Amino acid sequence: MTLTLGVDPLSSPAPATVRTRVTVPLRFADGYATTAEVFTFAGLADGREHLALGLGDWRGAVDRAAAGGEAPLVRPHSECLTGDVLGSERCDCGPQLREAAERITAAGGVLLYLRQEGRGIGLYAKLDAYALQDAGLDTYQANLALGRGEDERDYTAAAQMLTALGADRVRLLSNNPHKAVQLELLGVAVAERVPTGVHLSAANARYLTVKRDHTAHTLALPLAG
Repeated sequence: MTLTLGVDPLSSPAPATVRTRVTVPLRFADGYATTAEVFTFAGLADGREHLALGLGDWRGAVDRAAAGGEAPLVRPHSECLTGDVLGSERCDCGPQLREAAERITAAGGVLLYLRQEGRGIGLYAKLDAYALQDAGLDTYQANLALGRGEDERDYTAAAQMLTALGADRVRLLSNNPHKAVQLELLGVAVAERVPTGVHLSAANARYLTVKRDHTAHTLALPLAG
């Protein structure tokens, strides 16, 4: 299955600039704590309030990459209120966010928090899609039944943020091959794709299986399909 990508491969995103930088201590529900250098930006293509969180020795990682060394570890994480904040087990977003914070802190890199709820369709539409999933559709079928795309996310702003921070070559922490394709088209070199862990539960087994089978996510699911 090939998704329609949300970028024009013949165009390059306009530059964005850092607007604000502030240090924020983070603590997750399980007690893990780290400190992020949080950036806001001006000039993002979609006008949304995306954030970049520099974690660990992220500046050193960017400098080493510029000198030909290993690229910084980067995760573009799409906002998920139900998973990230409320702890919903219908997806694996919350555990992936928690995992990414620790792994990026250890390696040095950037966590992008992107305001693209529900694979870009928004919070209310995502919950409408949940209702359709309860009636038997899978996560992609539900989006289509709502008249939306299977995945409407566009990573132009992600590429702009990374470029503004000097991270134009990255190791991508993601199971989703389409993120790598979009970033490459937008001028960010993906030196390596690094899969996240598999956060499998009884509530999300079907969801993860469909992502593996329908859109080639790199997921090893010993208990699912």
